[in-house]
Amino acid sequence: MPKSAGFHAPVQRWFEASFPAPTRAQALGWPPILAGESTLLLAPTGSGKTLSAFLTAIDRLMFTPVPAKKDRCRVLYVSPLKALAVDIERNLGAPLAGIAAQGGVLHEPSVAIRTGDTPASERAHMLRAPPDILITTPESLYLMLTSQAREILRSVETVIVDEIHSLVPTKRGAHLFLSLERLQELARAPVQRIGLSATQRPLDEVARLLGGGEASGKKWKPRPVTIVDAGSKKQLEVRVEVPVDDLSTLGELEELPSDPASAGTQRRSIWPSIHPRLLDLIRQHRSTMIFVNSRRLAERLASALNELAGTEVALAHHGSVARDKRQEMEDRLKRGNLPAIVATSSLELGIDRGAVERLVQGEAPPAMAAGLRRIGRACHQVSGVPKGVVFPKHRGDLLCSAAAAWGMAAGEVEETFYPRNPLDVLAQQIVAHTADGVHKVDDVYAMVRRSAPFADLPRASFEGVLDMLSGRYPSDEFAELRPRVTWDRIAGTLRAREGAARVAVANAGTIPDRGLYGVFLASGEARGSAPGRAEAEGRSIGGGKQRRVGELDEEMVFESREGEVFVLGASSWRIEEITQDKVMVSPAPGEPGKMPFWHGDRPGRPLEFGMHVGRI
Repeated sequence: MPKSAGFHAPVQRWFEASFPAPTRAQALGWPPILAGESTLLLAPTGSGKTLSAFLTAIDRLMFTPVPAKKDRCRVLYVSPLKALAVDIERNLGAPLAGIAAQGGVLHEPSVAIRTGDTPASERAHMLRAPPDILITTPESLYLMLTSQAREILRSVETVIVDEIHSLVPTKRGAHLFLSLERLQELARAPVQRIGLSATQRPLDEVARLLGGGEASGKKWKPRPVTIVDAGSKKQLEVRVEVPVDDLSTLGELEELPSDPASAGTQRRSIWPSIHPRLLDLIRQHRSTMIFVNSRRLAERLASALNELAGTEVALAHHGSVARDKRQEMEDRLKRGNLPAIVATSSLELGIDRGAVERLVQGEAPPAMAAGLRRIGRACHQVSGVPKGVVFPKHRGDLLCSAAAAWGMAAGEVEETFYPRNPLDVLAQQIVAHTADGVHKVDDVYAMVRRSAPFADLPRASFEGVLDMLSGRYPSDEFAELRPRVTWDRIAGTLRAREGAARVAVANAGTIPDRGLYGVFLASGEARGSAPGRAEAEGRSIGGGKQRRVGELDEEMVFESREGEVFVLGASSWRIEEITQDKVMVSPAPGEPGKMPFWHGDRPGRPLEFGMHVGRI
């Protein structure tokens, strides 16, 4: 590390003892971050970009005078995944302890994590003794801004948004960056914003979203954001493997072996050829990650591999499996106690998977950027060479696999654009923002427009949302809906009505696009509080304290009956009771069960990826 980098001597000594040299992402990212500039850093997976953002913050925290107790929280890290937040908290221990051991530090920073799984006792302690570094998720940040916990955020100086690409094209991103404008209203000084990602384009679009801007009349000027493009074409080993001689014969009818238990014919499938090859790859490596594009396929593939192996070699990992179950799978994979995980996009982001040796894509990835993120999970180190195999399922999938492999080898990623004027997000944030007292309508409108997704929000649309929230409905059919805010048109002020704050907290996050039933153990084993689960899911699930197993599609629940056995997370569960919004289950180890299904869970294909497929 060059002395001109601007770090204090103990930080430089620790870095030089731990790493041979700064990566390109670190060398290019440190100058603007140390200068206090808002920065968007693009760098390949495993290039040390997270450390490049955190090391500057750690340097400042350890070598500046300790502020008053209530002003201790100065660095806020926002992760789109709770599991990623947990990994970051764990990984910060090494630099903090290593730099402190060098001597000469004024203060050793404290780190705390605030997600939907944080116990109430820890949340209360956080209010009494704010941490120097707070790790959280978009939904938990929203909840903190809407409660008394917002007081500890007034001293925040730096916000780090990791894996920003996953937030850009969704309403969840619009929700987060409007929360950041609420944070800026609360903070005592301009907040430095740092965005990190390995796959994002165009960079100008993402920079506008990250930095926000200032509105003046109909004009909107983005705040300055330094774009650090440390992207480079990382060496990859990707191959497309077809385990059958002729894909054109798939789907044809074939006679079953003459056996008393068999009857008729069946259509020829590729899976009997893929399963043995996958099992060979799993047995050749210490740890393997297999990615598929749907939760149903993850469950079926994990079950088939275990049946073929005669023992447990793989488990299904996806968003409908409970958090503690997913955490258990991840820990077993890291320790080497679980040979393989079959995952959807739930493991696509930059979670520290340890020494994952082999990456397998069970079908063509949904996009070139997704393929790069997935293959980057293998050999997730600075000098590692990710290795991956793609198994197409049919001839059309072979074209997509070839296009994806070409795009990954070329380092291509699709363009992403943030949504414009999502009014459902706006309505929720207005109710939450006005829960702490009276606000001027003009001030709220100005704050909203500082967020990039609402930069072009017409005043008429804004006031239309206020009309709805204050009870001015277009028809008597909506008369039963309770107004959530009081809009004094003469004084030009807004304030939340009684109970509005509870509604805002109980329904944090964007509206789910699917109806899902929570699956809980019928034994009623305690696990966390309802507010914590609401943070984790972005919605209220109601009910008391039960241990969560996962979630099921509403149509599958309608087709299920009490006493039936189904598979979730490669484990069998017997349905004990079906309520209005829950499925109560008990373990049924070793019993065969029907496979779950979810509608609409396969990601769509981006236009650019489709054009690549068309050219092939």
